[in-house]
Amino acid sequence: MTARKKNTLFTVIVTYNNANEIEACLRSLVRACKDYKAETVIVDNSSFDETVTYLERLTQELRLTGRDVSIVKNDTNIGFTKAVNQGLIRGDAVYVLLLNPDVVVPDETLEKLIDHLDQFPEVGVVAPQLRYADGRVQPSCRRFPKLWDIFCEFSGLSRAFRKSALFNRWKMGDFDHLTFSEVDQPQGAFLLIRREAFAEVGMLDERFEMFFSDVDWCRRVWEKGWKIHFCPSVVAIHHKGASVYENRAKMLILSHRDFVRYVEKYLVKNTILRWFILQVFLIAVWPRVVIALFEQEKNRKK
Repeated sequence: MTARKKNTLFTVIVTYNNANEIEACLRSLVRACKDYKAETVIVDNSSFDETVTYLERLTQELRLTGRDVSIVKNDTNIGFTKAVNQGLIRGDAVYVLLLNPDVVVPDETLEKLIDHLDQFPEVGVVAPQLRYADGRVQPSCRRFPKLWDIFCEFSGLSRAFRKSALFNRWKMGDFDHLTFSEVDQPQGAFLLIRREAFAEVGMLDERFEMFFSDVDWCRRVWEKGWKIHFCPSVVAIHHKGASVYENRAKMLILSHRDFVRYVEKYLVKNTILRWFILQVFLIAVWPRVVIALFEQEKNRKK
């Protein structure tokens, strides 16, 4: 395939203690975009492991081969969403890729997804099928949550009827992730975005520190009239949540807090009902936090 026009692809990766994943991610990305004029920005959120050391070595090596890769090193952890936006303002390309550092990109993945966007001008975002390292399909698409879905989630109905379109509607229990489809929201681990759609929708909403900023952004994509496609014939490998699970208790608190902010933004305007939903979230999260803290302590002592 011949090289594409200048600045075809701009990729943003946010790292935080991803020393074990970032090299495989970055090398696979470079191979996958070898036929494109591409720029990659990695925003590190003050990692305290060897992530930055590895990145400095890798970026220097890749620059020597003509690759445009740079690092933004934050002195403090400013949160995932702010870090993504920090990277996004630095690029200007035909397509924008939001990529997690625990994703490995097979060689033909980007070519196929870019060709898909070229073929369907009404599509603003496209995502591949995600798979675990052992090859199993990873559920990666969801519908936008409604109040009914919150009830099903906290009542246990979504777990009791996992494949139900009624009781597990939000997490798409009725969807096999093997079928091409228009979807509300693919997981933010791998989103390929048309520049025109990004320009129209704008940056991620920084009210969401780490979670639900991708849900909110995809909702705004749909509100602007763009479509979002899920393409299961194209695959990426996702070593899911490598950094998130290192501090699961904190992540549980952040995810519930960001979910409350999503509910406040889209689902509930009534102050009393919002207060009631907040209490439900608080009741739900603390037992899970305690269990997570216990498991973290047990693993630390091993």
